[in-house]
Amino acid sequence: MIVAHEPRSDGLANRLATSTSPYLRQHADNPVDWWPWCDEAFAEARRRDVPIVLSVGYASCHWCHVMAHDSFENEGVAAVMNAHFVSVKVDREERPDVDSVYMDATTALTGSGGWPMTCLLTPDGAPFFAGTFFPRAHFLRLLAAAAEAWRDRRQEVVQVGQRIVSALADRGTGPAAAPVDAQALDEAAERLLAEFDEANAGFGDAPKFPPSMVLEFLLRHYERTGDRAALVMSQRTCSAMARGGMYDQLGGGFARYSVDAGWIVPHFEKMLYDNALLLRAYLHLWRVAGDPLAQRVAQETADFLLRDLLTPEGGFASALDADTNGIEGLTYVWSPPQLREVLGDGAEYAADVFTVTPEGTFEHGTSTLQLLRDPDDRPLFDSVRSRLFEARTRRPQPARDDKVLASWNGLAIAALAEAGVLLDRRYLDAAVRCAELVTGVHVVDGRLHRTSRDGMAGAALAVADDHGNLAEGLLVLHQATGDARWMQAAEAMLEFATSHFRADDGGFYDTGDDAESLVRRPRELADNATPSGASALGADRVAGLARALRGRARLARPHAGDPAALLRSRSRRRRGPARRARAGRRQRTGRRCAARGVVGRRVACPAAGRGGRGGHAGRGRCRIAARPAVGRRRGGCLRLSRHGVRPAGQHGAGLAGGVAERRRATLTGPASVPSVRCLVLGRATRPPAAWPGAACPASRPCVPGRAERTTPALRTGIWRHLRRRGCPGRAVRLAAAAS
Repeated sequence: MIVAHEPRSDGLANRLATSTSPYLRQHADNPVDWWPWCDEAFAEARRRDVPIVLSVGYASCHWCHVMAHDSFENEGVAAVMNAHFVSVKVDREERPDVDSVYMDATTALTGSGGWPMTCLLTPDGAPFFAGTFFPRAHFLRLLAAAAEAWRDRRQEVVQVGQRIVSALADRGTGPAAAPVDAQALDEAAERLLAEFDEANAGFGDAPKFPPSMVLEFLLRHYERTGDRAALVMSQRTCSAMARGGMYDQLGGGFARYSVDAGWIVPHFEKMLYDNALLLRAYLHLWRVAGDPLAQRVAQETADFLLRDLLTPEGGFASALDADTNGIEGLTYVWSPPQLREVLGDGAEYAADVFTVTPEGTFEHGTSTLQLLRDPDDRPLFDSVRSRLFEARTRRPQPARDDKVLASWNGLAIAALAEAGVLLDRRYLDAAVRCAELVTGVHVVDGRLHRTSRDGMAGAALAVADDHGNLAEGLLVLHQATGDARWMQAAEAMLEFATSHFRADDGGFYDTGDDAESLVRRPRELADNATPSGASALGADRVAGLARALRGRARLARPHAGDPAALLRSRSRRRRGPARRARAGRRQRTGRRCAARGVVGRRVACPAAGRGGRGGHAGRGRCRIAARPAVGRRRGGCLRLSRHGVRPAGQHGAGLAGGVAERRRATLTGPASVPSVRCLVLGRATRPPAAWPGAACPASRPCVPGRAERTTPALRTGIWRHLRRRGCPGRAVRLAAAAS
């Protein structure tokens, strides 16, 4: 690429000032003569015959800031770097492919990794030294030794680099194929149980990271097997995180991780991906267990995303910094005198409920806020919390990394779409706006790009997890809205990924075959803080889903925005010509009965006694089950009973009952919902293979065979959803049998 640059007062070219990465822009005025990652930087190293200093970090990283202030802003360090090296700065979030390759080298050479990452490369990109954070004196000694070795022992240095590259190439081979059957899943759950921290919850020892994907696995394992241990691990971990200092007790949202085993002191940066994944996990826990804490945390986390990370263009910024004015946690921690300054006589109550001690739980007598128990006086607590939050907004605030990443915004779209169905419509509206931005701005000449900032796409091409996570978000959004454009966009992304990212062994590379060639084509085989590219895509899943989507997209196009109509259309196609001929006869009133879709017999009408004679909508005018005849379309029958919501004829196929259920809910209100068991989860209504993944906007794929209980608030939310959207039936997934 051509590197744009602006002149600086010191005569150096400012090549970072026009970057879409806030992290690179933070270093634009360093005395170091930085280059972005580009072909020109390597050409310059070859021209000057000098090695490369590669520095990788990200904008919200505390130790990246420390090394920048200590070394990169120092004139003496900059003089050495400029004289003997070409210096390249990389934002790991913008170029995860570069980060992955050289992080593998760092962990192989040192046994650990982290950021800032510091690597020394030959002009061909081969690493011959790697590390993480270096204090200034140590960094200067390293630079001097590397310059001397390059000058006096060049051949030895080059050979070391070649051996490291060869070793990295061997790490790119995927594992042998093996089925993931019930036994493997059960063994994984048993292993997690052995690693569970009985004292503090979570897994392992400090530092503790939020195990978002582990929580999802445990909840699904519980749904599949009824294993109470899996549910208890999920509940205890979610509760410990939400009550500790890692969760923002005033403003909502989670910090990156806890530096201690008890979830007390966080590393204060707030990442979009953590909060999107955890929002979804807490929603699912609330659905499964009816936990009011999980509901509250989910809503507050969604509010945090919209309040603090939403950009003017409609996307979501990547992160909030760990530091404020160079001090970690300055915005978030409190001391008893600070509480008295804001609350006066209420300070003692706040200190007790939030565990703010004179000694402090953090640094310099300050404490992170914890909520170890629910307050007895809720109105008083809400008042104190509101006053503290308002006072906190007047403090200096952490910087925001406002670049928009396709992958992380895909995670946010999925989470907010579900939250919009379950909690508040405004979350769904935010998900739609975000999807419009990413599918518009980030697609350049038919190719998805990873980043944008201020509505302008960055140069970096999207990697595998961008395609996988964004496609999943769009599919969830399609299920929540019925808008076919999201399904069609997801289909295009998945088909592109299947063609350009697939490996010979059936897995996926992180980069496409049209991407820049590195010393090794990166390939993450396991999830990390976010789903890996291979996990997000899944070779068999993508191939099958892409084929299924092609057929569904053709059906969906006439019904964009009308999920009930879409499901009716799909029902008509599945029943076949013989069944269609006998289904849904036209009534004299010009209306078609929703209870006549079954072949050769009549079934009980859900509107029995409400306008029809003898309990059948086809006799007389049924105000509820009947619907207007539309062209030649035939509707399936909706039957409501204690055993579930099911279409007549075959369990789970051809659901045209969205309109009928909406009218029923309109007349009977929330009280009618508890008598309904979920179409997908009810024991008597297992879906056939034709039902697409038992998908529902409320969750990832569910497991048949278990009904779920709901709270009154949740039942009210379902009822409102049915009224507003004409739920196509599969979104009734949350409706539960009465206790």
